[in-house]
Amino acid sequence: MRYTMDLKTLVERHDTPAGKAFDLVVQALILISLITFSLETLPNLSAETHHLLRIVEVVIVLLFTAEYVLRIAVADRKLSYILSFYGIIDLLAILPFYLALGIDMRSLRALRMLRLFRLFKLVRYNNAIERFARAFAIAREEIVVFAVVTVILLFFSGIGIYYFEHDAQPEVFSSIFHSLWWAMVTLTTVGYGDMVPITAGGRIFTFFMLLIGLGIVAVPAGLLASALNKARRDEDDEADE
Repeated sequence: MRYTMDLKTLVERHDTPAGKAFDLVVQALILISLITFSLETLPNLSAETHHLLRIVEVVIVLLFTAEYVLRIAVADRKLSYILSFYGIIDLLAILPFYLALGIDMRSLRALRMLRLFRLFKLVRYNNAIERFARAFAIAREEIVVFAVVTVILLFFSGIGIYYFEHDAQPEVFSSIFHSLWWAMVTLTTVGYGDMVPITAGGRIFTFFMLLIGLGIVAVPAGLLASALNKARRDEDDEADE
C-alpha cells in the first residue's frame, strides 16, 4: 500500500521534488522524441544513423508505455483516466509504434504523424499552459461573443467587396464565397495580395475593413491578457491560503 502511494505521489504530484524530477524526465523524452522524428526526415542519412534513431525511438516508446501503465495502476478511477483527454493523448503517443510493427511499411508514413500527439503530453507538465487554460475559461463568454461578431463581420466584408469589385474583376471576385478569402486575409491583416481591389469604392471599403481588422487582432489579445492576470492572481491567492 505504501509502495503504491509513493508511486502515486511520484506520478501525480507536481509539487514534490520527486514529482518535479519525473515531470522533467518525461518532458525531456518528449523533446528528444520530436527531435529524432524530425531528424528521420533528413535526406541521405546513413544506415547507422537510421539504426541509432530507431533504437532511441524504441527506448522512448518503452518508457512512455511504462509511464502509461503506471498512470493506470495508480489512478483512483482507472477507466476515467483511460477515457480522459490526457489518457487518450498518452495512448496515442505510443500507439503508432505498436501499430506499425505489423503493418505494410507504406502505411508507416501516415502513422508517424500520430507521434506529434506527444506534443500534447507537454501540456500536462507546464503550469503556464494550465494558466492559459484557466484564462480561456475566465474569458470564455467574451471570446465566444467576439468570435460570433467576427464571423458576421467576415461575411459582411465578403459581400461588400463582392459588390464593389465583381464587375471590375469578375474572374477574381467571381462570387461571395471567393470574396470570403479576401475578407479573411484582410480582416486578419495578412494581405497576401492575390486579390486586390482596384475600384475607388473597393479601396475605400478595404480601408475601413483594415481598421476593423486591427481591432479583431487586438481585442482577443486584450481579453486574454486580462484573463491571464486574473488567473495569476487567483493562483497567488490559492498559494497564500
